[in-house]
Amino acid sequence: MDIFASDDAVADRLGDDDLVVVDVRDGWEYDGIGHVPGAVSVPFDEFRVGDDGMLPDPDDWAALLSAAGVDAGDDVVAYDDTHGVFAARFVVTAELYGHDPERLHVLDGDYSSWSREHATSTDAVDPEPTDYAVAEPTDAPLVGFDEVERLLGRDDVVVVDTREPEEYADAHLPGAVQLDWKELVDTDTRGLKPRDALETILAGAGVTPDRRVLLYCNTARRISHTYLVLRHLGYDDLLFYEGSLTEWTDRGGDVVSERDE
Repeated sequence: MDIFASDDAVADRLGDDDLVVVDVRDGWEYDGIGHVPGAVSVPFDEFRVGDDGMLPDPDDWAALLSAAGVDAGDDVVAYDDTHGVFAARFVVTAELYGHDPERLHVLDGDYSSWSREHATSTDAVDPEPTDYAVAEPTDAPLVGFDEVERLLGRDDVVVVDTREPEEYADAHLPGAVQLDWKELVDTDTRGLKPRDALETILAGAGVTPDRRVLLYCNTARRISHTYLVLRHLGYDDLLFYEGSLTEWTDRGGDVVSERDE
């Protein structure tokens, strides 16, 4: 399966011992609206820390995945009902804690698109607990405040603000380009736009494979989706600013506001 797995590809593997489908919506949605058959519930708020939405403690993450029945060698497909942005945060968290990226997937679409064509269920799922352990990723994309500050202004680096235009206008990192993560999503299919459309949008923003791409938003949720889209397209020099604008402003980093111009 691709990073963005089609609903048909997921449907064909439902029930496989080495596949875990993870529903990251709120628990009431999982229970009351229904879910992908066999999917386990790991609500988004259980794997984000505080209002800043930062990475969970490694032990807490391991306990969460153990309770969800995830083994280190499993294929994992996450989904939400918001075009995949919350699911992407789950997948990137798993990657940053050492799960094999080749085994991490986001449903290409979301629960709404799945339910149009495939069966859903309200049956309770009681996964067999595992002894999941985090590991060091082989090539972590994380960068911190000091590294971001050092990279600003370099011609070979494009800094990408994945928030909405209004947020960007209020305050953004110096030299950053604005690319709302939702521009990459098809509102009808609720999944990704076709590859050629994605490449055209990215090129128009100056986000090309020959440059290092440094991503940020407010709390690392929206960049998770864009990060996975770029990996899907073959970009291999990606930097992920986990602290994003929240940390940047807390530490006194320079920002540009178009409201003052």
